[in-house]
Amino acid sequence: MNKAIIHAKIYTGSEVIEDGFIVYGEQIVEVGHMNDFSHSTLETMDAKGQTIIPGMIDIHIHGGYTVDAMDADPQKLLAFSEDLLQEGVTSFFATTMTQSKDNIAKALAAVPKGVELGANIAGVHLEGPYVNVEKAGAQPHEYIIPPDVNQLKEWNELANGMIKLVTFAPEKDEDQSFQSYMQQHQIVGSAGHTDVTYDELVEKKVTHFTHLYNQMKGLHHREPGTVGYALLDEQAYVELIVDGIHVHPEMVRLVYKMKGADRICVITDAMRAKGLPDGRYELGGQPVSLKNETVTLDDGTLAGSALTMDNAFRNIMQFTGCSIEEAVKMTSVNQAEEFNLTQKGAIAPTKDSDFVLMDEHLQIISTFTKGRKVDVG
Repeated sequence: MNKAIIHAKIYTGSEVIEDGFIVYGEQIVEVGHMNDFSHSTLETMDAKGQTIIPGMIDIHIHGGYTVDAMDADPQKLLAFSEDLLQEGVTSFFATTMTQSKDNIAKALAAVPKGVELGANIAGVHLEGPYVNVEKAGAQPHEYIIPPDVNQLKEWNELANGMIKLVTFAPEKDEDQSFQSYMQQHQIVGSAGHTDVTYDELVEKKVTHFTHLYNQMKGLHHREPGTVGYALLDEQAYVELIVDGIHVHPEMVRLVYKMKGADRICVITDAMRAKGLPDGRYELGGQPVSLKNETVTLDDGTLAGSALTMDNAFRNIMQFTGCSIEEAVKMTSVNQAEEFNLTQKGAIAPTKDSDFVLMDEHLQIISTFTKGRKVDVG
C-alpha cells in the first residue's frame, strides 16, 4: 500500500524541491512539487518545515553498537544494520580488517547470510590484509600478507561476489596482476595503509583512496606522495573520516577545495564501541580504548572511530562550508555512482524508498528503509 509525505523540502540527489511530496511503497513511485500532488486518497504525512535527504551509504564501517563485521555472525549483522538506521544509514559495506585467513573467510561467508536475513549490506570492503606493514596503523602486523589473486578470488566466492572495495598497498602489487584482477571483476582497488609514491601511482592509476591522509604517504614539497596524487587526480575518489580527530577540519576543507563535492566519500570507519560508553573494547583481536569519542590502541594509535554518519553529515558542512546538496553527494550520491548501486543514492521513481527525514537543525526524525519507517530517538 503506497503512502505519501507532503510539504517537505526534498534533496533528491540531483535537485532541491522546496515544497515537495514523495509517493512511496518499498520503492519510490513519484517525487514532485506540491502543485502537482493529486493523491488525495493516500495515507499522508505532513512534513512541513522538515527536510528529506537520500538514505546515507557508509562504504567503510567495521562495526558499532557492540557488533564487528569480524564477529562473522549474520544475526549480529542484521541487528547492526537496524542500529545504523538511527544515524540515517540505509546501506553499508561490511568492512573486514587484517586478520588470519580463516577469520576473514568466516566474516565474508557471514555477509550474504546477513543479507538473506534482511541486513542492508550493499557490499564488502576488504580492508587488508594486503597492506604495507610500515603504514599498518591498527591493522595487526602479523597477518599482513602480499596481494594474492587466488586468495581474493576464493574470498569473493565465499562472499557470494559481494566484495566491492579492497584496500591494498599498490606498491606491493609489483606486476599489477592483483589490480588487473580487480578491474576485470568490478572490484574497486583502493590505496590505503600504503607508502606508495606519486610516481608509482601515475603508473598504477588507482581510482580510490582509503581514509585520505591516514596511514598513507603524506604531502611533501619534494614528494607529493599518496595524498598529493589523490588530490591532483580529478577522477579519483577519496574517503574522509570527518570526526575532527582523524583529520583536522582545515585539512578537510583543503580536500573539498581541491576535489569538490563530486569525488569525496564521507565515511565513519567506525568500530564496535560506537554508540557505547567510554571503556575498553576490542578491534581485530586487539584491545582498544574509547575515551571522548576517540578510539586508540594501547600505544596511542588511532583505531577506527566512534563517529555516526549523521554527525559526519553535519560535520562536513561545518568543516567545509558546503551546502546540504553537496553534503548529500558526499554521503550518498557519490557512493551509489562509484559502486553502481543502481537502487540507492537518490530520491527518484523506481529507486528503493531509502530516505531520511530531518528537522530544521538537520537532526534525524525518522529513517525510511525500503519504505519502512523507523523513528529515531
